[in-house]
Amino acid sequence: MTFIRENLPDPVTYFADEGLPLVGPRSAKWKTTRCDFHGSSDSMRVNTQTGGWICMAGCGARGGDVLAYYMAAHGLGFVEAAKALGAYRDDDKPHKGSTRPTPIAARLLLQLVAEELMVAAIVISDCLAGRITDADFDRFRDAAGRVIYIAEVANA
Repeated sequence: MTFIRENLPDPVTYFADEGLPLVGPRSAKWKTTRCDFHGSSDSMRVNTQTGGWICMAGCGARGGDVLAYYMAAHGLGFVEAAKALGAYRDDDKPHKGSTRPTPIAARLLLQLVAEELMVAAIVISDCLAGRITDADFDRFRDAAGRVIYIAEVANA
């Protein structure tokens, strides 16, 4: 089992193929596109050299390359995403090193849960006041899903 980073697609081509064309000066290292994680236009920045990406609107979406984006956008694990992008070769050799993921500090998990619960509380408050939009409801659903995921990871 071998991950081949060099086989990851070019970031500009990859994001265009995902329906997220990158906008900005031709020579710019960081370019702009919409963030599909929370449905905002022109809020995600993408590094055209590394594929690193971050939403500047505060939804918390970020990653270091196109593989991280593909994993997040399609809900896949590392191996499945790497295979889908053509950057993984299953050579029937045993994997060297630890197969266990690096544990996440409890303090960080609690901080993430607190942030997601704050978003949920704001959306519930807006709902009670009769000011909820579809985007608000989607963000609430995403926040609740992240809290559940974090709880599952913490119990694993």
